[in-house]
Amino acid sequence: MSRLLVLVLALLLPAAPAVAAPTGWTVTGPGQVTAEVTLTSGNLTLAIKRQGRTVLRPAAVGLTTTAADLTRDLVFTGRTDRVVTDRYTMPHGKRLQRSTSATESTLGFRNANGSFDLVVRAAPDGVAYRYVLNAATVTAEASSFQVPADSKAWLLPYNAWYENNRVRTTAGAASGEFGYPSLFQVGQDFALLTESDVDGRYAGSRLRGNGSGFQVVLADAQVQSTGTTPWRTAIVGDLATVSTSTLVDDLATPAKYSDTSWIRPGKVAWSWLSEHSSPGDFERQKQYVDFAARNGWEYSLVDEGWSSAWVPELVRYARARGVEILLWMRWSDLDTQQERDTVLPRVKQWGAKGVKLDFMESDSQERYRWYDAVLQKTADLKLMVNFHGSTIPHGLARTWPHILSMEGVRGAENSPPAANNPVQFFTRNVAGSMDYTPVSLEVGTREATVAHEVALPVVYESGWTHFADKPEAYERHPQALRYLNQLPTVWDETRLLDGDPDSHAVVARRNGDRWFLGGIATQDRTLKAPLAFLGGGQWLVETVRDPATRADVVRDRQVLRGTDTLSVPVRRNGGFAAVVCRYRSGLQTCDQPIRQTPKTTLTVSPATAADTPPGSTLDVSGTFTNGDKEIRDVTLTAVAPESWTAGGTAVRRQKLAPGESVTGSWRLTAGSRIGPVDVPVVATFGDGVHVEQAVKAFVPPPVPGNGAQVSDLPFMSESNGWGPVERDRSNGESDGGDGRPLTIGGVTYAKGLGVHAPSEVSIYLGRGCEHLTAMLGLDDETEQPGSVSFQVFGDGTALYDSGTVAGRGAARSVDVDVTGVRMLSLRVTDGGDGKNFDHADWAEPILTC
Repeated sequence: MSRLLVLVLALLLPAAPAVAAPTGWTVTGPGQVTAEVTLTSGNLTLAIKRQGRTVLRPAAVGLTTTAADLTRDLVFTGRTDRVVTDRYTMPHGKRLQRSTSATESTLGFRNANGSFDLVVRAAPDGVAYRYVLNAATVTAEASSFQVPADSKAWLLPYNAWYENNRVRTTAGAASGEFGYPSLFQVGQDFALLTESDVDGRYAGSRLRGNGSGFQVVLADAQVQSTGTTPWRTAIVGDLATVSTSTLVDDLATPAKYSDTSWIRPGKVAWSWLSEHSSPGDFERQKQYVDFAARNGWEYSLVDEGWSSAWVPELVRYARARGVEILLWMRWSDLDTQQERDTVLPRVKQWGAKGVKLDFMESDSQERYRWYDAVLQKTADLKLMVNFHGSTIPHGLARTWPHILSMEGVRGAENSPPAANNPVQFFTRNVAGSMDYTPVSLEVGTREATVAHEVALPVVYESGWTHFADKPEAYERHPQALRYLNQLPTVWDETRLLDGDPDSHAVVARRNGDRWFLGGIATQDRTLKAPLAFLGGGQWLVETVRDPATRADVVRDRQVLRGTDTLSVPVRRNGGFAAVVCRYRSGLQTCDQPIRQTPKTTLTVSPATAADTPPGSTLDVSGTFTNGDKEIRDVTLTAVAPESWTAGGTAVRRQKLAPGESVTGSWRLTAGSRIGPVDVPVVATFGDGVHVEQAVKAFVPPPVPGNGAQVSDLPFMSESNGWGPVERDRSNGESDGGDGRPLTIGGVTYAKGLGVHAPSEVSIYLGRGCEHLTAMLGLDDETEQPGSVSFQVFGDGTALYDSGTVAGRGAARSVDVDVTGVRMLSLRVTDGGDGKNFDHADWAEPILTC
């Protein structure tokens, strides 16, 4: 073709559109990590480098809302930069004193449909970004991460309670949905992907791997955003940097309150895993309290099965011994504002210090709004919290420091393989406290050695450490118990000494002037702990390790220097633990005295009061007697229950010698709240030791009127095998108000009680009634053959027993003489087959009075 023809064609044909040159911005952190944001043909990407090496390749950035697609045709509108510095203190965690410095750039973008700011923060230990836009309904994020296909990957197949085993694969081979945190090794660098600052303003998310990258997938199809999204977070560095990072907390919203003096981490005795039925046994729970008191453990957790009938007494028993009580409950027990305003103040009034909330099992925005509400209420009441069946930490413990731990891990209760233990330190525990419930010595698979188990509460950080086994198991391993008794649950400093996610972890944590070391391994090897972090001088190192066969650990001591390396041979799934303190001549142990509460007694009079109607008075007295050692700053007083008032003043003594007593008397006026009431007399001394006994009082309601329906009367007490006792409807499921009309043998009844065996409801008759009539039977909603027994008791004496009622069928009528009865109890027990679906109805229960 001639040059002339080319020229003619060039003049006649339309010009091709010009391709815009890529535009880029670099955000350089104060360390070795940088973010590179690039706009190419209207599409936005972000990449992360460390020391000039690309760790995460350019990956899509942007989001869509119901009003706009903000992922394409974007143009740049401006940039602002600032340096973010922050110092804050945590009451627990891998490091109490935190300081952070980061470079933050806000990059503005828009297209024809809308605009947003991309906020990018580069810190020494990683990069995070979030979107800021006007309030909008977000439908998806383009946010993603591109990891080289051959990179090693340690991933968690997603479920909303994060309890699957992690899998070892490669980034390119990963397909499916994965929960945070997700760990990758890219050459000599590591990247841990997660999110931070997630709450009810947004929804949680997960990663979807497709062989070429990992896409952020929101939990909800639509998210009602207030305008600021969570941080998409990549912790980047060597393995030591990543595993000890606090970036997730650094990015989170600062604490909602400043007074954290009431937040007390500690060790927790816990019975459920080793004895599933034990939380329902008051006497057995007292034995767990006694064990905790003997060993200086701060708490005892009463899991599923506790009864409101005896929890207040257990709390008093425990506090007199220097132990505080924590209570388990389902999240659905608190899923309405009314429940939160009723149940949690009652727990606080009992004297419990915290709650374990279970089965949330969702990353939805609705569930995150529930987290917000329950955290605000528990903070107001100064109740600490542990979340089980939950999401993972997203910085929540910085925002709400009374979160002492969260599960979000395949912990001991699910019998995880010991080979899965090292990787948890490098992944899940990086995000925050992890309630793994360690140290299974006799319960469970016993796959890990005893020393491996003893090392876990060092390797794993948790503000509350719930120990998995029973007292007798620990007492059969006295050297293991000796080490656990010395172990704190808060740390001034954390270091990785050696490790690999596949095979082993050796961790050092400092509390005060003592270091605690924990090492675990999946195969035979020699675990090594270089001691250079100790500094100069000599150090006493006491190590517990496994003997030749499974038994209690053996303990040895040696004096070493910072130039030395502690080497401990271990077998498959073995480990070691150590405590280290500065050596001085003659020092034999790093052990410190175990906290013990002085023995005291408190008696009250009367033990049980007569009925105390509203407005009447009750005189009480108390005598507090010291035991075996001098105590100081003693106060003795009566505490007015809710709606009551107390007259008289507290009695105070600067000190009480062994055997000395102090006595006080008070007059209280009954309030309007009806039912059983504990009137506490409380002695406090020393550093907040609390000893309490209560006068058992009762504020009676009016005597029922003739023809009163039981379902219209106040319950003086109630218990139920599944969900609450329902009024005028069947039992249904675990939520209140979810039953159907009461129907027995095809006949529907308007009034009555729907229960599930075992159940008991108490009604005050005040000796003013003569007969109870009712129709009894299994509700037609019973899905499988059930069997129950209906029983009526008056003041503890049996008045009626139906015998076994099995299967669905016509109701049976009953007429019970209740003459002279003060307190009437309606009980339903299992008929002996032990099956579920024992949905029983007290239909049309009417009183003749």
